[in-house]
Amino acid sequence: MHIRKATLEDLNIIIPLFDGYRQFYRQASDLEGANLFLTERLSHNESTILIAFHDSEETEALGFTQLYPLFSSVSMERMLLLNDLYITPTHRGKGIGTLLINSAKELCTSSHQKGIVLQTEITNPAQQLYERLGFNKDPDLHYFWAR
Repeated sequence: MHIRKATLEDLNIIIPLFDGYRQFYRQASDLEGANLFLTERLSHNESTILIAFHDSEETEALGFTQLYPLFSSVSMERMLLLNDLYITPTHRGKGIGTLLINSAKELCTSSHQKGIVLQTEITNPAQQLYERLGFNKDPDLHYFWAR
């Protein structure tokens, strides 16, 4: 297994994975929109994408995670938002999610960030993975949403 940070040159690899991720969350396929969205994120250094490959020759992409920067005014520190985690359906349950999350945690530590926050649907089975890897539901904070 080989994991590395994506660049703009990897768009052709990331776009189908990102589109699959969005379809998992009941969104219509939109490869053109995915291209535009990811190009903007990577061009402006607005996110970090880690890609998991089958091997170091990068012959097959198996999944990705996308991290966005956040800031804490109280602690005056940077944090990461683990917003996207996607493993191709045929490769789920093989430890790829664990490797991607551990790579994200290493990035967090090496870049001296406070920690990683994530949110997921209540029904998402990946919650067990998050808890197993040290993520805890915050008993002191509530999540609110407005439009």
